[in-house]
Amino acid sequence: MVKGMTNKEIAEQLFLSIHTVITHRRNISKKLQIHSAAGLTIYAIVNKLVALNEIKDL
Repeated sequence: MVKGMTNKEIAEQLFLSIHTVITHRRNISKKLQIHSAAGLTIYAIVNKLVALNEIKDL
């Protein structure tokens, strides 16, 4: 997601159904209490889950 991939692209890369990807994203958002893509991106950067140079369109 942070890298600019769509749900469909993530599903294809991980060999999952698109519904599984959507469910996982929803569950992560609920658990972290972050409900926007921007918020999840910031969380990933702050917690060093992704490097700034990996983010699409930065």
